[in-house]
Amino acid sequence: MKQGILLIGLVTLTMALPLRELSTLNNSEKRAIEMQDADKTIKLFLCGDVMTGRGIDQILPHPGDPQIFESYMTDARGYVSLAENENGRINYPVNYSYIWGDALQKFDRIKPHLKIINLETSITTNDSYWPGKGIQYRMHPKNIKCLSILENLFCSLANNHTLDWGYKGLAQTINSLDKAEIEYAGVGMNLKAANQPAIIEVEGKGRMVVLSYGMPSSGISSSWAAQKDRPGVNVLKDLSTTGIREIKTLVESIKQPGDIVVLSLHWGGNWGYEIHADEREFVHNLIDSAHIDVFHGHSSHHFKAIEVYHNKLILYGCGDFLNDYEGIGGKEHYRGDLALMYFASVDPKTGNLLQLEITPMKIKNFKANAVSPSDLRWVKDRLNRECRRYNSSVTEQNNRLLLKWINNKS
Repeated sequence: MKQGILLIGLVTLTMALPLRELSTLNNSEKRAIEMQDADKTIKLFLCGDVMTGRGIDQILPHPGDPQIFESYMTDARGYVSLAENENGRINYPVNYSYIWGDALQKFDRIKPHLKIINLETSITTNDSYWPGKGIQYRMHPKNIKCLSILENLFCSLANNHTLDWGYKGLAQTINSLDKAEIEYAGVGMNLKAANQPAIIEVEGKGRMVVLSYGMPSSGISSSWAAQKDRPGVNVLKDLSTTGIREIKTLVESIKQPGDIVVLSLHWGGNWGYEIHADEREFVHNLIDSAHIDVFHGHSSHHFKAIEVYHNKLILYGCGDFLNDYEGIGGKEHYRGDLALMYFASVDPKTGNLLQLEITPMKIKNFKANAVSPSDLRWVKDRLNRECRRYNSSVTEQNNRLLLKWINNKS
């Protein structure tokens, strides 16, 4: 794993005062605080699953072999046809920036210091898929430019698609990311490498330490777990105190004063809003005991609740950000086509959340698109429904949402 130096900027409003105090200020006073404190924050972009393989790979400049071995489809181009039947023609091959669509304007406006995604695809030309794996995502290595065009990118790889095309596919994925100088964590050619966090220097502010884990509950086979002498995924077996102690030991061996620690975890099923008591307790214990500052949860195909606990941001489930699911029926009431861009402003001295801005996008034609006013309201209402039990809510401002919260302490 490499270490990179990232030159930065991000998020609009900077919250230097508690919400109740800030709400008493007029707009000019708020803006003065924002300008004064803008250089004191680390600005993160976080999102859920980014699936650039299969159908999306086929519309990029260098599509790989379209053959796949799924019961639903045997040719990845079939997913392109489904999407076009649903939402209209895609004039491909597209350029490398195409898939990010209107999200690029948001990045230009906010300028995140670090962009954290869960990359759910193997980057390989290997033709041997993992035996018994029912769904296979792969992107041609030459299409990695669709990722490298994003500055300051980190890819969490501990998920249930990284090994879709076997150990050769994993090795080529790692090699491709290394050549592109893209930061990553969560897989490796042995357990030590898979367990190694990414350490990213943010010039003038400090370091980001990003850990990547995947759990069996997300569909990761036990046979994928990295071993001392075997490649694989950095698997967290369960939510026990043993796992928390292991994470704590790792963090304490690496974390320096002023570091911000992000734990990215692929966990849980694809559908459903419920957050179980043991899941919430586990995340709280990570913050209390293992010194985690930001929890980045993913696997659900739709967004889930947000909590702020001891001033630390918890994203229980970020939802998909890019996929090739257009035209596939079922579960429409979850609105998996609505993707969220999470922009977090974090205090570099404490790791505390200062502000969370959320920009909804719509997945259409295999790219991220600005949402309609009605879709924005739908996201707002659903987030408020799910976040209420965690003492948080969102308000609408200029076609985006801002999180309001009461800091949970127990």
